[in-house]
Amino acid sequence: MNTKYEKIACVASESPAAQEALAALSKRYDCVPVKEADVIVCLGGDGFLLSTMHDYHHTRLPIYGMNRGTVGFLLNSYTENGLIARLNLAHGVVLNPLRMVATDIDGHKLSALAFNEVALHRYSQQSAHIRVSINGQQRLENLVCDGIMVATPAGSTAYNLSARGPIIPVGSNVLALTPVSPFRPRRWNGALLPHSVTVEFDIIDPFKRPVGASADSFEVRDVSHVSIQEDHSECATILFDPDHCLEERIFSEQFVN
Repeated sequence: MNTKYEKIACVASESPAAQEALAALSKRYDCVPVKEADVIVCLGGDGFLLSTMHDYHHTRLPIYGMNRGTVGFLLNSYTENGLIARLNLAHGVVLNPLRMVATDIDGHKLSALAFNEVALHRYSQQSAHIRVSINGQQRLENLVCDGIMVATPAGSTAYNLSARGPIIPVGSNVLALTPVSPFRPRRWNGALLPHSVTVEFDIIDPFKRPVGASADSFEVRDVSHVSIQEDHSECATILFDPDHCLEERIFSEQFVN
């Protein structure tokens, strides 16, 4: 077998299960620091995989996740056996993040990446009032809601799903625009958008009705304007076992008994 992955770096969450797995793999395989590796093995749950993508996407190293958490939607099953062979049989999925540019009420602009979603959420007892534009064209004059998000396919099974947004197959080149507890317009449940669009949110009366914005775990308070588009200059590659059928998991999530 021609080996393309030989130098393994292992990273793990703080959970006991992940730390035990890290100790076992480090004892069995010659693990190296990330700067010397050609692949990263991530031990934890979906949240830790997301943080690993943020921490190391700049290295361009592929990430092979093994589930030492709970759901593990984007993770392979855990076993100590045959890791090198599994790595070299795995297939990769390239994920491009969203780029959020948020302007706060003082005019400061902050930028951050989101592999899961960019979400807006109200900070007061009053509903948020948000103007929604797509590619420069106003689509909703005033969305009255608790919040709204733009979710990637990888993030569609996370917060987006909790807000009753659609599950999107990875690689579909589609984004989900999903409101959180929408009040007006009545019966507006969101939209599916081409991944090439630019989405803009303008906060109506941001002083009276304060709104925050988050790109995954990065948060900006008191925003007045948020612009979102896919960033093709950035990416993360996630490795999956051949028998890890992501499509089947997506089907299963949509047909829960």
